[in-house]
This record gives sequence, structure tokens and C-alpha cells, in this order.
Amino acid sequence: MPRTAVFGGSFNPIHYGHLLLADDLLEILTLDRVLFVPAKHPPHKDPSRLAAPEERLAMVRLATEGHRGFEVSDMELARPGPSFTVDTLAALARPGQALFLVVGSETFLDLLAWRDPRRVARLAQLVIVPRVGSPFDTESEAAQKVLREIGVEGGFTTVDGGRVPDRGVIVSRAASMPISASELRRRVREGRSLAFRLPPVVADYIRARGLYREPPA
Repeated sequence: MPRTAVFGGSFNPIHYGHLLLADDLLEILTLDRVLFVPAKHPPHKDPSRLAAPEERLAMVRLATEGHRGFEVSDMELARPGPSFTVDTLAALARPGQALFLVVGSETFLDLLAWRDPRRVARLAQLVIVPRVGSPFDTESEAAQKVLREIGVEGGFTTVDGGRVPDRGVIVSRAASMPISASELRRRVREGRSLAFRLPPVVADYIRARGLYREPPA
């Protein structure tokens, strides 16, 4: 059975934290691919702080080129209106395919604000990757409330390798790095180095296109 993890986001810009996490998930979840899906208009983000959708897509393609387990989709850019994850998962769902959705722990706690969160959880098995230095408490009232409201049975399961459960919400300790896109944008505005934080080909693209030089309005 093909196994795909959907990794959506603004990728503004994509960096080594994203790439390391995705590569680790390939092994931990025994995936066939990680599908990067840049959002055209994330409904919960200020568009004035984002590079153009086409530029963010181009950076993701540059960063992932040549990695056998990475693929990139432009489906959210081709679809009109805001980028809702439930629509993306519905378009990707196929009989006989295992579909996973990668989310951060803070994103999971905000899941009830998404469009049709119960359907999101039916279409794909959720995989939570806690932020570096921010442990995710699966027993907290907030986490348990989301679990109940989205109707997922099986609770939370921590997976670091070995057998991957086919039910419940997975909490993965996939490797990540303390790099933030907002910090990278600030470094660009201040003319500081981007070395060792994102692929050189992405840094070259940012410089060539003059991205992130001005503070957001």
C-alpha cells in the first residue's frame, strides 16, 4: 500500500528544518514519499508577510530537487480561493493508499479552527511533530479536547521507528532544527548570513529575486 505524508505550509521560505524533518519522517513512518504542498493563501496568515505563491513554490522545488523521497505539488496554487487542507486531502485521497498529514503541535491544538477538522482526520492520519524545546503534553485538557472533537479513536501514540499504528494520532520525535522562517526573513532585511540555515540554491534565489528585503507593511 503506497504511503504518502502531506507536508503543507507557507514555506516562506523553506529551510533545513523543514527538510530534515521530512527526511526523518520518511524513515520513521516507512513512507514512499513526502509531498510538499505550498499554500497559495493560508487562511490564518497575513498575505502581506508572504512572498508570492509562485516564488515560494519555486523555492520548495529548488530545495527538494534530487531527493528520491520528496515530491512537490502546486495543487493549492491552481485552486482558486484560500488554501484549505481538507480540500487538498480530498483531492489526494485514493483507495488503497495510506495518507498522513504532518502538523506541528501548536497547529494540532488549533485544529478545531480549521475548515471541517473531523473530515481532515478521516481523510488522513495525523502526525504531530512537536517544536524543538516545546514538549507536547498528550494528557493536557487542550490536546484531549481536540482528540474528542475530531472523533479519532486510538488516542495518541509516540512513534520513533518500528511498527506504525494504523489508527489514532501519531506523535513523532522526528529530528528538527531551531530555525524559523521569520528569523530568516529578518536576517535578509538586515543583510546577515543565511549560511547553514537553508539550501544555498534557495539563498541564491532569495537574493536574485530581492525577496524579504523590506519589512512587512
